[in-house]
Amino acid sequence: MRYGIAVDTAKCMACYCCFTVCKDEHCGFAGKYSAAQPMMGQFWINIVERERGDSSRRTKVETIPLLCSHCEDPACLKASRDGAVYKREDGIVIIDPEKSKGQSAIVEACPTGAVFWNEELEIPQKCTMCAELLDDPEYLAYLGDPKLKRPRCVEACPNRALIFGDLDDPDSDINKFIAAGKVTPLSGLEGQKTNVVHLNIPTVFLAGTVYRPVAEEEVAIGAKVKLTSAETEEVWETETNYFGDWEVEGLPKNKPIDIEITFDGFETVNLSAVTDTDHYVAQTYLEAK
Repeated sequence: MRYGIAVDTAKCMACYCCFTVCKDEHCGFAGKYSAAQPMMGQFWINIVERERGDSSRRTKVETIPLLCSHCEDPACLKASRDGAVYKREDGIVIIDPEKSKGQSAIVEACPTGAVFWNEELEIPQKCTMCAELLDDPEYLAYLGDPKLKRPRCVEACPNRALIFGDLDDPDSDINKFIAAGKVTPLSGLEGQKTNVVHLNIPTVFLAGTVYRPVAEEEVAIGAKVKLTSAETEEVWETETNYFGDWEVEGLPKNKPIDIEITFDGFETVNLSAVTDTDHYVAQTYLEAK
């Protein structure tokens, strides 16, 4: 048994239900595995929001639920002393609220900033994956089914952006969920095996708008847009929508991309861009053949 949470950022709608129930469960209540979470200054699960786009013509916000990744080889454990951090047999990483007193190095060691310092108690604190609830035989699981017992944040997510389960069971819902997405490790955890698995974190998008000739004052609907990596020749294809807009998401970072736009009866347009960041590439006006 290895408990885990799969986090699909594409499904997160920043409703903050997970954040709220985490506060409800842990603020003011000391559990078996932690002291009470302070109301302010700690976010055992948080929604990180970032505005994307380099033009007012195409901007959007990415939302990433962020919590302790419960790493296979935890940096916080390596930085601790006297058994202050330990990993349970089910993979959950715990900071002992008594043994960790004064060990601020545990906070500094976390590569994702998921460990917080309690100034009043002088201890580091973080997500416990609601281990005390998972251990409690009297805890009323979701719909009363003990097989569906899960952390509070997972229970509260209305969009199923968070899935809990046994990562060691190849037939579990969580493993099916992970297989259907694209695993995208958090920055700082590349190459690290974690029990919290992030999926579909955005990388870079390129976008633009295609118009028919200037004199027509109309957008080109259904124009073919083909993106090709100048290095690997990998191809991405899309079409312009009803507003003449096109967008390709999930491109590799810091790569040169060739862009080809075709539309029946009009000259082919060739553009180029580099995926150093999200770009609105161009407003493209077609010319009749």
